Amino acid sequence: MGGTFPRGRTAIAGVATYGIGEMPGHSSMELAAKAGLLALADAGMALGEVDGLFICLPDDLLAGLSFAEYLGLAPRFTDNNRTGGSAFMSHMITAALALEAGYIDVALIAYGSNQRSSGGKLATPIRSNRYEAPYRPIFPLSSYALAAARHIHDFGTTREQLAEVAVAARLWANGNPEAFATGPLTIEDVLSSRMISSPISVRDCCLVTDGAAAIVMTRLDRARDARKPPIPLLGAAAATWWNAISQADDITTTAAAESGARAYAMAGIGPGDVDVVQLYDAFTINVILFLEDLGFCAKGEGGAFVSGGRIAPGGSLPVNTNGGGLSCCHPGMYGLFAIVEAARQLRGEAANQIGGVEVALAHGNGGTLSSQATVILGNMATV
Repeated sequence: MGGTFPRGRTAIAGVATYGIGEMPGHSSMELAAKAGLLALADAGMALGEVDGLFICLPDDLLAGLSFAEYLGLAPRFTDNNRTGGSAFMSHMITAALALEAGYIDVALIAYGSNQRSSGGKLATPIRSNRYEAPYRPIFPLSSYALAAARHIHDFGTTREQLAEVAVAARLWANGNPEAFATGPLTIEDVLSSRMISSPISVRDCCLVTDGAAAIVMTRLDRARDARKPPIPLLGAAAATWWNAISQADDITTTAAAESGARAYAMAGIGPGDVDVVQLYDAFTINVILFLEDLGFCAKGEGGAFVSGGRIAPGGSLPVNTNGGGLSCCHPGMYGLFAIVEAARQLRGEAANQIGGVEVALAHGNGGTLSSQATVILGNMATV
């Protein structure tokens, strides 16, 4: 059973990023709040207009309460749902439903992390589950390595094809002044980098950075009066098939196959209608899995699909046009940055702007390929 999603009746009115790279002396909350204020300024809205707060921080399990207090707000609704990097796509779903119902009028969705300057390691309260812990996996990397190894075994995917994903991300990052990791990166560089959890090497892994992002959502009629062109939300869905990778029936197919299908149905489009794709690339295998599961190629063909620069600048499908988590930024949870880049592409103001963008997809991943969430955004011509 399921109701009707409010296609195109809510929209992103403001977006911002802040502090990407290294921001010593700033707390995660300070970074998130700064991004939130910048997103409101981008929308031409005042802080006092916000009555719905959505946040997920790496170092505060009650961040929704802390965020309201920090901003001096008494929101009608606060959502601290944390499913990892997919949380922010889920926040958009909840916000859209609350806005459509008239329960709230302006939603602020924000994230910030100082994980690089505060210690330089992944900041997460989550660990391997008790059934996997005796095998001493590197959390969460070893779970993704298992998926990569199985994909290689089942479909003949190669490490060179995994490396294509990292190289494409770096090429996009080289055109983005905001990106943290720039400079040359070759297939051989990736293949010769230090192995961490076979077949995943250092260059197959996302960055560890500081950074913050935020978006402002409201109903479309109000977003029309904002400072920048509104970005309507056409469809969105989340799906969870497991938490621990050891509980998966098939680790080469993720719940993105479900979230994507439902989001497409809500939006009334298919993969062929998407102009730009922003995927949560915590590891190179993610991009291959999600391109398959979201219908851009058949299962098992992701390795061949990303080869030859197809997802790089000048390729037929622009993927992670800001450099993604592999080369732009990865402050613990990347999902909101994918949403911001999708919105910037639709506005025509991205660093690596693609011409004629009308539909953009942003996909988030949480846990160990556990939570999957997909949002489809458009411009006013799609409503």
